[in-house]
Amino acid sequence: MAIRHGLLALLADGPRHCSRLRAEFEARTGAARPLDIGRVCAALGRLEHDGLVTREGVDEAGRVVYALAEAGRAELRAWYVRPVERAGPSCDELAIKLVLAVGAPGVDVREVVEAQRRHVSEALHDYVRQRAEVLAGPLGGPCEVARLLVVEQLICCAEAESRWLDHCEARLIRLGLPRVEDAGK
Repeated sequence: MAIRHGLLALLADGPRHCSRLRAEFEARTGAARPLDIGRVCAALGRLEHDGLVTREGVDEAGRVVYALAEAGRAELRAWYVRPVERAGPSCDELAIKLVLAVGAPGVDVREVVEAQRRHVSEALHDYVRQRAEVLAGPLGGPCEVARLLVVEQLICCAEAESRWLDHCEARLIRLGLPRVEDAGK
């Protein structure tokens, strides 16, 4: 779970309060994963319940400060060396949309593919622009490097999605799935 382990990783640098953890998480992930403060506080509560973090006290503003417990350090070390599982099909909205569009009355699945391809192409151009902006400046600290890695992951995902959409369109054509406008003829 990215938020859970992300918070543990940030706490490895020292105790922090909820809103600082939220801001640092967003800065380190290039704001690609914006977090609601309520989710961060809830995650900290679960981490505390699980014995992975402890309350260190309150700061001068009255905010609860959390610290990484030894069990949290062990969990963080285990997370870093454990591969991310990609065994089962994801609950990806696009995949579900395409599966349900096949054979749905009045829905042209190839039109759905084309609309998504246009969207992915625009997103890819934006990600490439963002990467150029990051690379134009100095990559002096972990936040800049983290932002670059996140943007490059978005580029790779967009490129992969584009290839998959090309594959879907080719498969639909080979299977002879008619377009909606052709089905009425």
